Amino acid sequence: MRRDIFQAIADPTRRSIIALIALQAMTPNAIAENFNTTRQAVSKHLRVLTECELVKQEQQGREIYYSLEVEKMKEVDQWLNQFRKIWETSFNQLDNVLATLKQQKNDN
Repeated sequence: MRRDIFQAIADPTRRSIIALIALQAMTPNAIAENFNTTRQAVSKHLRVLTECELVKQEQQGREIYYSLEVEKMKEVDQWLNQFRKIWETSFNQLDNVLATLKQQKNDN
């Protein structure tokens, strides 16, 4: 089943897992140590993230390491970028209004 990236990052635990493995690749056990949940629950979250291609698995000896798939995260960034532009415009307009109000106050 192909999952949606935004469905995957909607869950706070999965966002926390992404933040953890963004710094370094980790085993499922190492990831699970950071949560007050079962190893099986973490594995389910990792499966969703893997299905969305947000994380990748790499076998190193007997261990599987999960790491962030940076290119896939760019898809999220591109989607958010359209809103950044709207927010920046709104903040710039607010700055202009506040500067005008401040100037009017100083003129009186």
